[in-house]
Amino acid sequence: MIQDVRGTGTPFKRLFFALPVSDTQRRALAQWRRGLNLRSGKPVPAANFHVTLLFLGDVDAAQVPAICAAVDQLALPAAAPRLILDRLQVWQRAGALVLEAQQTPTALLHLVYGLQQVLLPLGVEAASRDYRPHLTLARDFRGQPPEASSMPDFYLAARHLTLYESRKGAYWPLAQWSLAH
Repeated sequence: MIQDVRGTGTPFKRLFFALPVSDTQRRALAQWRRGLNLRSGKPVPAANFHVTLLFLGDVDAAQVPAICAAVDQLALPAAAPRLILDRLQVWQRAGALVLEAQQTPTALLHLVYGLQQVLLPLGVEAASRDYRPHLTLARDFRGQPPEASSMPDFYLAARHLTLYESRKGAYWPLAQWSLAH
């Protein structure tokens, strides 16, 4: 198991929870992005497409089993959350070109809140900003959103909640929980 080590010698992992994107959806998103003819930014590899639920950041590697055990106790939605990514935006501060959802499904908000709550006893603090579901298309992006030949309208039916490790530009699934009952 590869892991980074802090200056103190403590191994850590850079973790986040996300909804994975199917291979079919990855291809469709990548093809749509090609039609944007981006002149700015670094395109995110299609293999890395996902919708982040909760970013944990650098976490002691020894905490991973406890994080997974906490999520095992989470009351998951009765049905897979459905999300429509239908708005192309530039997040200027983050320098990211993203597809956002104009409307966030209640089930998705409950899932994010539930994750935050089960992880609090482990010392994992939630971000102080409102949750905005999005899929990052490009990083280091500057300027206005490019013109699209067709409006974005990507329907995602989340089948799994996945804990990922970010390692050298790639995302590695560490654990997965089914959302489809």
